[in-house]
Amino acid sequence: MKTYTGYSTETADNLLLDAGAFFVNFDVETDTYESARTAGKLLGATRGGGEFKAGMAVRNIEVDGVKGRAKGLERNDGWDIYLKATVLEISKTALKYALTNGTVTEGETDYDVISANNEIELADYIDNVTWVGCLAGSNKPVIIQIYNALNTEGLTLAVADKNESTIAMTFYAHFDGANLDEVPFKIYYPKAQG
Repeated sequence: MKTYTGYSTETADNLLLDAGAFFVNFDVETDTYESARTAGKLLGATRGGGEFKAGMAVRNIEVDGVKGRAKGLERNDGWDIYLKATVLEISKTALKYALTNGTVTEGETDYDVISANNEIELADYIDNVTWVGCLAGSNKPVIIQIYNALNTEGLTLAVADKNESTIAMTFYAHFDGANLDEVPFKIYYPKAQG
């Protein structure tokens, strides 16, 4: 019996392995995984990995007499772009980003104070949120960046005995008014080695 499969000699090299790491304001030109960790750009330890979506809302233009989708008659009505992470490490920075427009005030007592505002300011948008992950066949990582990011899900912190608290964050990408033709994400995929 003949076997039909998508498996090939390149399959093992094209696997994304493990959960990777999430960074804030990662510079692809100058940062490495190690330098970004040292610089404090790491969002924090995660549990359950994450998720990236870059989905186009496609509208099909219907034409009388055509019994289905017609080639060339689809339009992009918008993008839904996000990076999700469930953060296990509950730091001041994680709380700040979870609150959408959170601020951290260094206290003069034993506590720093994390609070939020009623308005979303341009300064609240994060230049980029970046996922860095391992590609099996490369010494270089796959890097996914979304731009002008904002967690609009807010902060939900559930606590329970015999368990650790986590914060689910969904960072949505936003178009920049300076260039509305640039879709606010990029995927950096390493070139083949050899």
